Amino acid sequence: MSALFKRLACAVPLGVLLALCAPVQAQMPPVDSSTAPPVRGNATAFLEMEVDDRDPYVQQSVGVVVRLYYASQLLSGELGLDAPDGASMQRVGQDRSLVREVNGRRYNLVERRYLLIPERSGPLLLPGARFEGRAAGGFFDEMFGGGNGRLRATAPDQPLQVQPQPAAAPQPWLPLHDLRLRYTAAPTRARAGEAVTVVVEAVADGATRAQFPELPEIDAGADAQVFAEPAQYDESFNGSTPQLKLTRRYAIVPRQPGTLVVPGLRMPWWDVRNAQAQTATLPDLTLNVGQGSSAAPATPPPQDTREALPDGESGTGSPALPAAAPARPWGWIAAAGGFALLWLLTLAWGWRRRRQPVASATTPPAGTRRAPTLAQLRQHLDTGSLDEVIATLAGMGGLRGLDDVLAALAEPDQRQALQAMQAARWSRDGGGVAVARQALRRAFHDGPHWRHVASTDHTRLAPLYPPGR
Repeated sequence: MSALFKRLACAVPLGVLLALCAPVQAQMPPVDSSTAPPVRGNATAFLEMEVDDRDPYVQQSVGVVVRLYYASQLLSGELGLDAPDGASMQRVGQDRSLVREVNGRRYNLVERRYLLIPERSGPLLLPGARFEGRAAGGFFDEMFGGGNGRLRATAPDQPLQVQPQPAAAPQPWLPLHDLRLRYTAAPTRARAGEAVTVVVEAVADGATRAQFPELPEIDAGADAQVFAEPAQYDESFNGSTPQLKLTRRYAIVPRQPGTLVVPGLRMPWWDVRNAQAQTATLPDLTLNVGQGSSAAPATPPPQDTREALPDGESGTGSPALPAAAPARPWGWIAAAGGFALLWLLTLAWGWRRRRQPVASATTPPAGTRRAPTLAQLRQHLDTGSLDEVIATLAGMGGLRGLDDVLAALAEPDQRQALQAMQAARWSRDGGGVAVARQALRRAFHDGPHWRHVASTDHTRLAPLYPPGR
């Protein structure tokens, strides 16, 4: 009996530890066992992997969802998924914690999402996710010596067949499950010289922000000016498929009254489900433009002087002479201009006097901008464009442009990888771009190697150990 009380005393701090370490779980209604994933027997922990497309195209965004089911509280654990050869992969978003019932047993569920982008065509084997952890043993497990608390689970590998970029695919290459365009604000009336706002929303299934191009500009011709604001992005998942919602605002300023027809946007893309080219379109906008306050000319034309004739005259004879303009008080104007000039000079002198001591005490020295890190370089090598990679390398070396970066690199492999990526960028071969990107990641895996290393400045301090005599 004394041993029993000792076990009860030890269980109290363990329960407190589990309450602190256990993830916050959303209490959801149990799912029927018929819809739950198959599991062998009554396992304490098992893994499930879901891939949204097993026959993707090159550079297509493939959503991967990993689900960990465990029936007991976890003290520690590690859930991992390795990137396959010939593809890049990154974790997306935060983990989700749920509760489900499988085969009559209640499981805690952790759901994690990844984004897989194949870089070359052909077979691709995605290794199964793996989990290793330690569970908190219950009171009866400790009492009767059941289990050591260690949990291990592995999901089966997922084979994929990557298709090459079709020859008839529109450019830029944009493989998607679906693309929808719509107006969220589409006015029908406007006034000349005044701006009206048009808002366009694009929803792309199977794309991320890094992959999706900018929405095209609205071309209203010579009858209006168009000003576009930067787009707003919202990335999420629709099941296991990544989804991107993009919103962009356009300000349209008609130049003159009348009817203004604004052509709708058009975006070509490749339908990965039906293997054919598609074009997302918006209908044209028709604006009834009325007279605006700012549409009248600032200076009336000379022929308008006939309107000043009295009523009853035809106005076909000699035009009426304009009335003599009243004399302007040039003396007062000159005095006011002089006072304004003196005020500006006094203001500038006071600003400079206050600026000098502040600048010497608080202005940071030039070159204090933080350089990009190796982690940022690797991220751009995985999912960024060539311009982002070049900008990151230039920032790491304090250089400008691709030519300076090529001249400063010491390794021939790094220079050749950059030149190969630049050449493949302008080619129509999607596989060539993928091979070039892979070579670029290998060459810059541990960062750029520069020709010259800046020497440290002399500190003007005495050496720590004086030279021997």
